[in-house]
Amino acid sequence: MRGNTTYRKDQPSRLNRLFRSSPIYVYDWSAMFNPTPTTAVAAIAAHTERQKMLRGELYYASDPELCAARARCAAAVAEFNSAPGDLARRDRVALQNNLPPPPENPKDPDLPEYPYILPPVFVDYGVNLSISAGSFVNFNCCFLDTCQITIGPRVLVAPGVSFYAATHPLDPRIRDGMNGPEMGKPIVVEEDVWIGGSAVICPGLTLGKGCVVGAGSVVTKRGIRQG
Repeated sequence: MRGNTTYRKDQPSRLNRLFRSSPIYVYDWSAMFNPTPTTAVAAIAAHTERQKMLRGELYYASDPELCAARARCAAAVAEFNSAPGDLARRDRVALQNNLPPPPENPKDPDLPEYPYILPPVFVDYGVNLSISAGSFVNFNCCFLDTCQITIGPRVLVAPGVSFYAATHPLDPRIRDGMNGPEMGKPIVVEEDVWIGGSAVICPGLTLGKGCVVGAGSVVTKRGIRQG
């Protein structure tokens, strides 16, 4: 959870005080949703919140830079979602390019170098989302791009699919409701994947080339491959 609340610069020290009588823990999220605590310095220390977010470390989403980035994306999403249904493909692509960045070396927007995205779509930051040529994203899809979400070429995404590259610490003392930090892990969807309706793709996953995800699936296993 997050809100555009005032960023509290004492938040890292609050975590340190919480664990003053015991070792400070950071979490190794290489095992999805089964973190292994390791004794280390506090995860929330140096660098900006944005840098920590992109590295998959604990960070505070209430940081002003991140609040401004989400507000920019929310405005772009609202404009894209409210566009008339009969809007020309070229004009829709112009709006679409404010969500994920446009592809490298773009050509005519009427050609398949651009993915096809149906509104409404919901995106957190936009700049951490990449959708490749020839891919199709049906309506009501959600991209929580705390970390990078990469959609490869010719991927078919059915309605209501959610990509969650964001998560929270499992320890409630660290999670601390809306006062605590968040974290994330990237998602990679390789070429020619088909994801069925209302599927949920969890943080840190790779969906391998040509695989199929059934409708309603909650995918938590890393390295899903074809067959």
